[in-house]
Amino acid sequence: MYFSPHGGCTDAIVKEIAKANSEILVQAYSFTSKDIAKALVDAKKRGLNVEIILDKSNRSRKYSAADFTFNMGITTYIDAQHAIAHNKIIIIDGETVITGSFNFTKAAEEKNAENLLILKNRDLAEVYIENWNRHKGHSVLYEGKQ
Repeated sequence: MYFSPHGGCTDAIVKEIAKANSEILVQAYSFTSKDIAKALVDAKKRGLNVEIILDKSNRSRKYSAADFTFNMGITTYIDAQHAIAHNKIIIIDGETVITGSFNFTKAAEEKNAENLLILKNRDLAEVYIENWNRHKGHSVLYEGKQ
């Protein structure tokens, strides 16, 4: 477990992503961390399946996390079914779940009081994957600014 501000949450996430072997599934409300984004892009370049579901607010900004992930070749979805798609989850290789209040942002690392848990449990990861897939089912594939 990690806490912020300045508790190493971002570094812990980057290290877990770097250890991934096959798949990374992400759900995020706010996603502006350059370090986490770079780690996801690096994982994609290593040949991993990397997919992300973002809140609809990422559709309306000038240049959003959705634009960045889409432009980097990461399959990106927008979940607009909810008032706010407020999940903060990363599932790695069907066995590691990263979750907590920690938004994937610089402010969460440096200014906010947040928490982050890294859980290694296949059964738990399976439940999170089922939930991720339910949200993917009602999300729309992001295809860049139209």
